[in-house]
Amino acid sequence: MSTIRDIVVLGSGAAGYTAGIYAARSNRRPVLIAGYQPGGQLTITSDVENYPGFRDPIEGPALMEQMREQAVRVGVEIVPDIATRVDFSRRPFQVWTDEGGHWEARAVIVATGATAKLLGLPSEDRYMSAGVSACATCDGPLFKNKRVVVVGGGDTAMEEALYLTRMCSEVVIVHRRDTFRASKIMQARALANTRIRVIWDTEVAEILGNDRPSVTGVKLRHVHTGEVTEMATDGVFVAIGHRPATAFLNGQLPMDERGYLLVTPGTTRTSVRGVFAAGDVADAIYRQAVTAAGTGCMAAIDA
Repeated sequence: MSTIRDIVVLGSGAAGYTAGIYAARSNRRPVLIAGYQPGGQLTITSDVENYPGFRDPIEGPALMEQMREQAVRVGVEIVPDIATRVDFSRRPFQVWTDEGGHWEARAVIVATGATAKLLGLPSEDRYMSAGVSACATCDGPLFKNKRVVVVGGGDTAMEEALYLTRMCSEVVIVHRRDTFRASKIMQARALANTRIRVIWDTEVAEILGNDRPSVTGVKLRHVHTGEVTEMATDGVFVAIGHRPATAFLNGQLPMDERGYLLVTPGTTRTSVRGVFAAGDVADAIYRQAVTAAGTGCMAAIDA
């Protein structure tokens, strides 16, 4: 039987590392199970300019490496494995991992994050963080006075496009249907903005770029005629939603219809006493490193 730990943290993004740091400094001997993407979404982000405490831009992977090293220094035990199954119906809580690990905990902090839904193009992977992004708030300022493409038709796409008009010379929304799925008010705001242009009934077939690497354009395919055209652009923002990493928690914790964990407002407490949720796994709105870190702190204090 494994040793019972005070706190097991699931996930190693800004929320998970911060939760681990606070728990360790409270002498709770936390174990942090890193997950399938150690460091979280910031590991695919280039220059980070909006995380407090860094005067100059810092590369996303470098920021997360500093967080990891800080966590280790204060006593967080980091396990390079993936939580695949839990049992929150009995105490101590049970956590099983992909490589056969088994952990027992008096409290669990779920900080497994969410991943952006992507188009699935090889060129999308090639130019990720080199002109392709899934976060306008994170990367928009890098495209000042440039043309960018936003892919999507929901509220996320409208929000991203409107935000980008603050710094970009032109924002082109590419949508595969002839109407948006976004709320009426968000549609109205986007369509009324003179810096936004919409290309309907069209999908991005390929992202074009050079060897720097950086994005130089997109291939667009009309969904009805199949006609393919090319358009120059400096950036592509994929805004087709996010997928919280909660599938392994089905039946264990309440979620909304999209899979985001539900917590008591103003706290990180789930409906299971002793289980807490921090970061993007419970946040469908802000999805920023600084807010994730803040809820990681809250989760450790709540625990």
